[in-house]
Amino acid sequence: MIAERLAALRREMAKRGIAVYIVPTADFHESEYVGEYFKARAFITGFTGSAGTAVVTMTEAGLWTDGRYFVQAAAQLEDCVTLYKMGEEGVPTVDEYVERILKDGETIGFDGRVVNAGWGKKLCAIADKKGGALSVDEDLIGLIWTDRPALSAEPVRLLDLCYTGKSTKDKLSDVRAAMAETGADWHLLTSLYDIAWLLNVRGNDISYVPVVLSYLAVSKDACIWFVQEKAADDGILSYMKENGIEVRPYESFYDFAGSLSGGKVLIDEAIVNYRIRSSIGDAVAVVADKNPEELMKAVKNETELANTKRAHVKDAVAMCRFMYWLKKNIGSVLMTELSVTEYLYQLRKEQEGFLDLSFETICGYGAHGAIVHYAATPESDVPLAPSGLLLVDSGGHYLEGTTDITRTFALGDITEEMRANYTRVLRSNLNLSNVRFLKGCNGMNLDIIAREPLWEAGLDYKHGTGHGVGYVLNVHEGPNSFRWKQTPGRSEEHTIEPGMITTDEPGIYIEGQYGIRLENELVCREGEKNEYGQFLFFENITYVPFDLDAVDAEQLTATERGRLNTYHAAVFETVGPLLGEEERRWLKEATRAV
Repeated sequence: MIAERLAALRREMAKRGIAVYIVPTADFHESEYVGEYFKARAFITGFTGSAGTAVVTMTEAGLWTDGRYFVQAAAQLEDCVTLYKMGEEGVPTVDEYVERILKDGETIGFDGRVVNAGWGKKLCAIADKKGGALSVDEDLIGLIWTDRPALSAEPVRLLDLCYTGKSTKDKLSDVRAAMAETGADWHLLTSLYDIAWLLNVRGNDISYVPVVLSYLAVSKDACIWFVQEKAADDGILSYMKENGIEVRPYESFYDFAGSLSGGKVLIDEAIVNYRIRSSIGDAVAVVADKNPEELMKAVKNETELANTKRAHVKDAVAMCRFMYWLKKNIGSVLMTELSVTEYLYQLRKEQEGFLDLSFETICGYGAHGAIVHYAATPESDVPLAPSGLLLVDSGGHYLEGTTDITRTFALGDITEEMRANYTRVLRSNLNLSNVRFLKGCNGMNLDIIAREPLWEAGLDYKHGTGHGVGYVLNVHEGPNSFRWKQTPGRSEEHTIEPGMITTDEPGIYIEGQYGIRLENELVCREGEKNEYGQFLFFENITYVPFDLDAVDAEQLTATERGRLNTYHAAVFETVGPLLGEEERRWLKEATRAV
């Protein structure tokens, strides 16, 4: 099937004289996860992971993806598509590969709406270097994808002030102040996350990501929202009018960008797509900078933080009940990866204010746990047995906030290697969550604190240690993160600021055997200030036990034991009163001091 699709694509390429065609994982807004309409890369390669880029020539097809997906991609790709493991020694980047294979005078093609302006400029430079050209005005995948799903247009809903803590008018005022600092007359936003945050709206146009397909243009005196007509009802339109926001058709944004005739326009070229950037006339001065909304929404206000902690308590009740049920019934009740995934979902649905899962649940038993972003399917589903490890990475959207938690459970007997590695990951998690650091540190400064227990054993994991979390928004939010090295195309230098929420999720993955990951969410808080500067620390807002059945307490230092015991005491104090009597007795034992 994939070979037939590639053949059809190559016929369209040949008609247009395109030598290399690029299909990224993106929508018109550079979203991390995309709706069904935009899954062109999955369509043309067969790889369904959330990150990757396909490059197709007349004779070859390649798929580039990162370490989270090496195992999954190797399993899903057919022989007609070559896997390129990003970041591995000797593996070229997409750009390096394209430049190497492009012959003089040849054309690079891509849909200019799904490639960001910054990358588009680099591809243009490659074509220019070879005396070639770009072809960016057509979606060739759309021409051959005959049963493509329709573009989503789910209803828009408002998020009340009691949840957001700040009105749209006040947020617009802050954005206009930031624009004034750059001298921008207009600010064009295409990030669905930034627009949802700024307008205090949420939707359902991407699975698990409550956003609305739309664009926004802001000036000193005007604000124009470009949205699909059927998505916004009279109540939404009235709200926009009250806030001085004009509503226009979604597809008219490109004409609007092209109609700007002077002044300065602020855009983030890592998000705004190449077609939009190309629509802006030469008479307009472009201020290429980060969207100011990114940092504004990353630093949560006290209302958002208080609400998020409430969401985490609700989520902890569901997770603790899940852990109790799992431990009590494994071996006596038939369980599979899919059935326990559904059981956990139902526990979350019971919580007041639950809206949706915050991402597709990762539930991997045994060898499946070593696939970092594994998602069980009816074809891959396996039964659970009272032995080995089960990794569950899950989360929910509540009216009060978004959660993301990973726990790995010992379902019965485990090997000494598993126990030793589980304890290493636990030490990593505890070390990072308890660090004290000076204001000005970024995630690259702090990542080693988590990895050190693994590196000392010659182990590592091929993903970041942590990411920012949105507020009833995308579960992966920038600019804050914990990573040990610079990733091409990413900005890792932003400091960790008070009010930011970042995950703490080290892991160990032994391919073909098992995986371990332990994840909590941390809020950055201000500590003491003295002659050395402002010190910061993390407040842990995840309240679920680590599985003591998998811990080798002898590996823990006295300090680490103290950290674990303090954390478990807080879990019992927070969640215990919300559970039934039998569950509470179990939790008391599950959080016992070691």
